[in-house]
Amino acid sequence: MSEFDALLVLSFGGPEGPADVRPFLENVVRGRGVPPERLDAVEEHYQHFGGVSPLNARNREIIAAVRERIELPVYFGNRNWHPMVEDAVAEMARDGVRRGLVFATSAYGGYSACRQYQEDIARARKAVGESAPELVKIRHFFDHPLFVAANADAVRAARATLPEGVRDAARVVFTAHSVPVAADAAAGPLGEGGHRYSRQVAEAARLVAADLGAAEYDVVWQSRSGPPQVPWLEPDIVDHIDALHARGVPAVVVAPIGFVSDHVEVIWDLDTEARERAEELGMGFARAATAGPDPRFADMVAELVAEHLHAAAPRSLGGIAAGGSTVNGVPCAVDCCQPARRPR
Repeated sequence: MSEFDALLVLSFGGPEGPADVRPFLENVVRGRGVPPERLDAVEEHYQHFGGVSPLNARNREIIAAVRERIELPVYFGNRNWHPMVEDAVAEMARDGVRRGLVFATSAYGGYSACRQYQEDIARARKAVGESAPELVKIRHFFDHPLFVAANADAVRAARATLPEGVRDAARVVFTAHSVPVAADAAAGPLGEGGHRYSRQVAEAARLVAADLGAAEYDVVWQSRSGPPQVPWLEPDIVDHIDALHARGVPAVVVAPIGFVSDHVEVIWDLDTEARERAEELGMGFARAATAGPDPRFADMVAELVAEHLHAAAPRSLGGIAAGGSTVNGVPCAVDCCQPARRPR
């Protein structure tokens, strides 16, 4: 049995009121030279929903469920908004935590999906200083049986909401957050050949589709940003709906496989823009729930904790390399998931 004193749930963070939106967005893009007019456009999305992202609330629900399943105290910290990870690690130190596990709310590898959380851990420990606990990040979980099952049942439930006339012909479309093509090419250790992020997303989609018995499905992307001259993973979800309509597909079930919980990018890009485009085209549209609210998600977190606490055997369904479990924010390997250089 390994000795751990606590679990830290580490997430992206989101505003919880109109006054939070702009400083939150400035935290998100700090050091990236994003022009103010781009922030203005994104701020409008948040204000459309009262300046509140559902992400923090969903994470608190996950934490409450995890607390019922494990024997460790559970802390909560974010990268971009309160409660900040630096404050959470400082609280852990004050409480006498010497060695903690970190569950990052991202199932995948890649810079934004994994290495940036490792940087968050290292930054928070540096801010706290010598009293900071040792922090061990938990592995990727994109192919965990409980994650796959929760997503598959969410697709089934969404499909059931479509009219009977189009339900059986609806196309399952999996979505994840787009990243620059160069960033995806650099995702994973050098010897792995890159593209760890997109390959893991594709594997998660394959596993869910197999659970559904769906021989045909699509993997697309959403929420791209940055200058137009920089190529990002494509196709975009809205463009893909256009393409499906041109092929005569009568309905879509959109499954946000790349996200653990709803946040503004999910409810804006999918529930607003994608849904409105499908309705304009006369297509049926259903959006599957994210996996986080499903009780099996908290069960999965407990299993991942048990891998460290009790040497429980890891469970996975896929054949794609995982990774992501490191100590004190050290990357998985030298040059693993290097951030892409951003154009000026």
